[in-house]
Amino acid sequence: MAKRVGIETSLAISEVVAACDVDVVAAYPITPQTHIVEHLADLVANGKLDAEYIPVESEHSAMSACLGSVAAGARTFTASAGQGLELMHEVLFVASAMRLPVIMAVTNRAVSSPLSVWGDHSDVMATRDVGWIQLFVENGQEAVDNTICAFKMGEAKNVLLPVMVNLDGFHLSHMIEPITIPEREEISRFLPPFDYPLPLHPDKPVAMGDFAPPVIFSEAKWAQEINIRDSYETIIQTWQEFGQQFGRYYQPVEKYCTEGAETLLLTMGSFSETAMTAIDNLREQGQKVGLVRIRLWRPFPFEELRKAVGSAKTLIVFDRAISVGGPGGPVVSEVKAALYNEPQKPNVVSFVGGLGGRDVTREGFEEIITRGQEIAEQGSPNEFEIYGVRE
Repeated sequence: MAKRVGIETSLAISEVVAACDVDVVAAYPITPQTHIVEHLADLVANGKLDAEYIPVESEHSAMSACLGSVAAGARTFTASAGQGLELMHEVLFVASAMRLPVIMAVTNRAVSSPLSVWGDHSDVMATRDVGWIQLFVENGQEAVDNTICAFKMGEAKNVLLPVMVNLDGFHLSHMIEPITIPEREEISRFLPPFDYPLPLHPDKPVAMGDFAPPVIFSEAKWAQEINIRDSYETIIQTWQEFGQQFGRYYQPVEKYCTEGAETLLLTMGSFSETAMTAIDNLREQGQKVGLVRIRLWRPFPFEELRKAVGSAKTLIVFDRAISVGGPGGPVVSEVKAALYNEPQKPNVVSFVGGLGGRDVTREGFEEIITRGQEIAEQGSPNEFEIYGVRE
């Protein structure tokens, strides 16, 4: 029977990766994800995990090694963050285009400069177009559950795509929480063995990722686009099956106190739980406010977002990354695009905050909501505002 234990989220992810019978871990340490791969190295060294652990000289090499192991038919895991994720950037495109389901935990971290080891979403937002399935979690239990789900989603034969599980650096990765970790037998009933349909073998040599002239490149990219779109149904089905077995259900877009709400706040990641307390407090004061959280970042849940927004008058989008020189953050760009052709849509207000690990408290989210309502009613000369910035 599964046990509920107090454990650091990073270590819980390592334990569940081991319980998923991963075959290969190729990784390079970088704060704040190091505890994940460090604990996996301990498990392999102590004989508790029968897997190949490949210590490499960089994150670029880590992802390159992952490509080779998946192509050979091995269940493969890695983790990264911040500059490490950007160093492997070019290889991320290869994993998705070649249909190699690498599973990766990303402990989201600010990207230099200035140097920061603390969390925000600037690293993952720089990789939003690499073709990976991308999930966001809010707490340790969600990180564990969605790591298990990620293997099943990505390895499905009608999908075969790499998956990122995004968890906020330090705010979540280093947090000790009560987490229910399923037993290996429970996970085995949910997660079938990895059976890659086209594994490399020396007896049947093939070429992969060859040079493509212009006459076929567009068709290859369109096929990739269709594939990640089609993965959506499998993602939803996986979450449903997980809920049926384990009793914890997930949705691509999740709502909190949105009934009758005229103003909605939209968030992603661990700050969502703090935002919930702000919603609770404001509703107790009689304000018609609610919260929308995006869990599935890629493929983007267009229809679910439109339904979640409903008839709200104001939608305040809170980004933890800044599109320098752009309209605010990457999330608000996606949201505005999703709502553009809707006959009735809310007034979208953009906020950026929590950069470089800066906290946003319950009171802070209340201020953001109040200010967002003012902007919606009175307008603003700025495309967006950064919360808490000192002038």
